Amino acid sequence: MPELLLEVKSVSKRFQEGTVDTQVLTSVDLQVFKGEQLAIIGTSGSGKSTLLHIMGTLDKPSSGHVFMLGEDLYGLSPRRQSEVRNQDLGFIYQFHHLLPEFSALENVAMPALIQGRNRKEVEVEAKALLERVGLGHRFDHTPGEMSGGERQRTAIARALINKPKLVLADEPTGNLDATSGEAVYELIRELANQLGTAFVVVTHDAKLAARMDRQLKMKDGHLQSEQLTDVEGKAS
Repeated sequence: MPELLLEVKSVSKRFQEGTVDTQVLTSVDLQVFKGEQLAIIGTSGSGKSTLLHIMGTLDKPSSGHVFMLGEDLYGLSPRRQSEVRNQDLGFIYQFHHLLPEFSALENVAMPALIQGRNRKEVEVEAKALLERVGLGHRFDHTPGEMSGGERQRTAIARALINKPKLVLADEPTGNLDATSGEAVYELIRELANQLGTAFVVVTHDAKLAARMDRQLKMKDGHLQSEQLTDVEGKAS
């Protein structure tokens, strides 16, 4: 049986602004296993990105718990949470969030350098990752000199530099054309299979989600299993 990596237990989230109280998540339970590729689909405002942020300790739940390898992430000190984000988690965003003044190589190396690792060793690893995602010719290019697909592949390499146990991806293809988007998803699958890294991908695109190992649907703050169809329209 696959080893349990991360568990969300009875997580709820509500936002209050003035007299307006909004329930975003309601008693969500979720298990993520080592090496699996999980897609969470749902419309805008369904709560899927909020759930992803809570899983990554980027936003605190109103109630409930998130455990990673048995460790309660919201029982940790802020410093320890930061260490978990840097060492055990990788993040991929829709708009990549690369640092515009740095090269692709520098962007990929940054999380490892923050750990205090040896610069020369880190650069060797960063170059290998960029080559792996098809960007061996872009080491010295800044984000402004790359296409949208190239920037997103750089962001994937950056998310993997510290060999995280889990990568959380929030609409990683939402800002790309169909061809670039499909290439990014194929890359995620390839890297998950080769490196044993688990991926949780939030998306609104059911056809792309169907390429993942497992699909769940977020609706009105509730998480449920979802039968998706593949690109030919057959049940997955």
